[in-house]
Amino acid sequence: METNKAESLKKDEVIALWQGLTPAAKISPCPIAYKHEGTTIAEDGIRLCGSKAFILSVLSRLKDLLECEGVENRLGVAFSQIQDMETKELIPGAYRCSVQVHERGGQAIMINRIMEGAKARQAVRAQQAQVSI
Repeated sequence: METNKAESLKKDEVIALWQGLTPAAKISPCPIAYKHEGTTIAEDGIRLCGSKAFILSVLSRLKDLLECEGVENRLGVAFSQIQDMETKELIPGAYRCSVQVHERGGQAIMINRIMEGAKARQAVRAQQAQVSI
């Protein structure tokens, strides 16, 4: 009888896999579908926990993700201090940050394209004004 057992790697397997990765490989998350309902735990995303300094140092190495904020997709981000689950007291110096990419809806994409075109036209006019001075 076959059982459903989650894949799990041992520490030495993870270290070997990690060491074999191409440095600075492009980060390409799959966006979460527009109007997705329910949990997004199985979707591409990052969750960091620890000190604010640690989280910011890791985010500084993930700047590729900023390219996901645009006309068709948006970044879903959350950054907050962590509370003790039982006492609900804030844990000093403990934070969590999560980042996921979400598809935008059709109306938002259309408005973003209009705004993008308006900004481009404004930039051209500003450049033309500088040339004529």
